[in-house]
Amino acid sequence: MRVKSSAVSHSVFLDRAKRPSSVLAKVVGRIILAGILAVSALSTAALANPKYAGIVVDAKTGKVLYGDSADELRYPASLTKMMTLYLTFEALEAGRISKSTPVPFSKNAASEPPSKLGVRAGQSITVEQAILSLVTRSANDSATALGELLGGSEQRFARMMTNKARALGMTRTTYRNANGLPNSEQLTTARDQARLGLALRQHFPQYYDYFSTRSFRFGKQTIGNHNRLLGNVRGVDGIKTGYTRASGFNLVTSAQLDGRSIVAVVMGGTSGGARDAQMRKLVAKYMPEASRRGSGNLIAQTPAAPVTVAETAPQASDRAATELPHTGPVPDFRYSGEAEGSVEMAYAETKPASDNPILSGKIAPNTLDAQSAKLARQSATSREVDAQVTNSVAKSGAAAEAEVRAEATAVPQGWVIQIGATPDRAQAVTLLDNAKEKGGKLLRDATPFTVAFGDGSAQVYRARFGGFDDQGKAVNACKFLKKKGFACWASQQ
Repeated sequence: MRVKSSAVSHSVFLDRAKRPSSVLAKVVGRIILAGILAVSALSTAALANPKYAGIVVDAKTGKVLYGDSADELRYPASLTKMMTLYLTFEALEAGRISKSTPVPFSKNAASEPPSKLGVRAGQSITVEQAILSLVTRSANDSATALGELLGGSEQRFARMMTNKARALGMTRTTYRNANGLPNSEQLTTARDQARLGLALRQHFPQYYDYFSTRSFRFGKQTIGNHNRLLGNVRGVDGIKTGYTRASGFNLVTSAQLDGRSIVAVVMGGTSGGARDAQMRKLVAKYMPEASRRGSGNLIAQTPAAPVTVAETAPQASDRAATELPHTGPVPDFRYSGEAEGSVEMAYAETKPASDNPILSGKIAPNTLDAQSAKLARQSATSREVDAQVTNSVAKSGAAAEAEVRAEATAVPQGWVIQIGATPDRAQAVTLLDNAKEKGGKLLRDATPFTVAFGDGSAQVYRARFGGFDDQGKAVNACKFLKKKGFACWASQQ
């Protein structure tokens, strides 16, 4: 599906022919070029790069500013590590691990092919070193080691990754490993990757700065970041590159400038340079079109506890449209022997179809949520599974609405900060008391409160302070609390 006719051509993904050196050759070249232009309208499909997919999303409103093959299945390659890091950040926030927790390298992890950190089996690094090695070198061995630490095994961690993808609304993404090394069943879409990029920014602002790391020291090595746009394109602050022969060159980019914010995805580049050139064009064209207004709270955060997911294969009618270039049919995505359960998807509060009273209220808004919701409704392979998805989404939406209402009545409007999430409310209150004691004058007028999220054994209590007049005061409070050893992030209520 193309959201908008691409004003930014992805012809940069085509290999350029070498320029002839002689005058005669130049003339011939111009004649050939004229002929190509004359028939270009009839040969677009032939000229297009079959692996290409791209999307640009306004990070404040969720509006899709540009899309090209955004819902067609692609291989994520090392974009996979974005989800590995999401689950790592989630474990850090919940207190299950710390930045100094040892990450042991099994024989399996140590034997992963490059790009890698090169840690020997039996040795270990810290969680923070593992994070830095993923965002810079894109280390496959570190990703596997993190997955084994958090999931107990690489296979179980892959299920956790897929479960989290479903919970975030990534309806067409399936993971089989923690690093993105080739696996024909590990698939995603440009839209899903944009959703994950937004979730990382929104849910973990206290850790998001890792993605802007230009280099870090490991032993005698100075490891640089693979993302060449950092420091070279105004406003770009991350996120992740990826490449395998099957996927082509991939890139998810976050950029913030002059009060505007976007997340853009480019997949299937023929080279790193071509991919980067396309991303530069997308950022330059669509950043000015992004809104300065909007909360940016687009994707509801879900409980950290893993949920059983029934993975379903695409319908037969979907296969032709989503078949990967140069591959066979899309494989079945079901884990053998795994019990079926409902698929939980979290969406932000529904946006109005239009602010313009002249337009019909029935017109679907052009937002990431709206389009993902539409895909979710089409993804079930049977009426039974479709009913499970519908009930789960309705339940998730009701829970989100109840949470919003509870916060609106209990907390002053404005900026809030969150310092942790625990499975016990008393622990959350104790955490707030400790932070209040150490926060001094910065928290003197702040209102401590807890927010229950989830239900049953998966319920957690978020420890927050509200009542900050502006973003600066909330951010300053977080900076101070971080120095005191607290995790902290700021958000507008």
